[in-house]
Amino acid sequence: MDALADPRPLRGEPLSLDLLNTRWHDGQLFHRPDGLAVWLSSNGLTGRAPDDQATLTALLETRDALLALRADPHDTAALNAVLAHGRIRRTLGADGLPHHEPEVADPSWLPAWLAADDYLHLLARGPQRIRECAHERCILTFFDTSQNGRRRWCDMSGCGNRAKAARHYAQQNHQPR
Repeated sequence: MDALADPRPLRGEPLSLDLLNTRWHDGQLFHRPDGLAVWLSSNGLTGRAPDDQATLTALLETRDALLALRADPHDTAALNAVLAHGRIRRTLGADGLPHHEPEVADPSWLPAWLAADDYLHLLARGPQRIRECAHERCILTFFDTSQNGRRRWCDMSGCGNRAKAARHYAQQNHQPR
């Protein structure tokens, strides 16, 4: 098996939600010795930030800030503290087009800052589309991109099917014979 294979059940979510999803019901990606390297690789950040304790600490601080916001949307201080580590630098390129690049003083903060900035973009697109999986034993978060905005499960083939099977089983056991 590839050493950088991502073991998580839900991948491909926006960066901020992917950071939240480094914890799931039976695991914590960052508890693995290669967890940070896996996460950086999964998000195209290998080589853009050091694979070290400082980067991990910044990411954990950001994840805690995002979790706090999920619990209380008015608890903004921690996320704003993460955002204070960087900014977007806008320039006009030689091609005549505007360019923007994230700028952080400490490269260890780049992934954390990008995740915090990504969360702001998701809020601007629609805070109601940032959802927790409806399965009772799942803690994963996803961004609902469905047309009608009614997605309930992090993954239809996993949590969605388990919920449907449980509902079917309950209906079968409650019918008179």
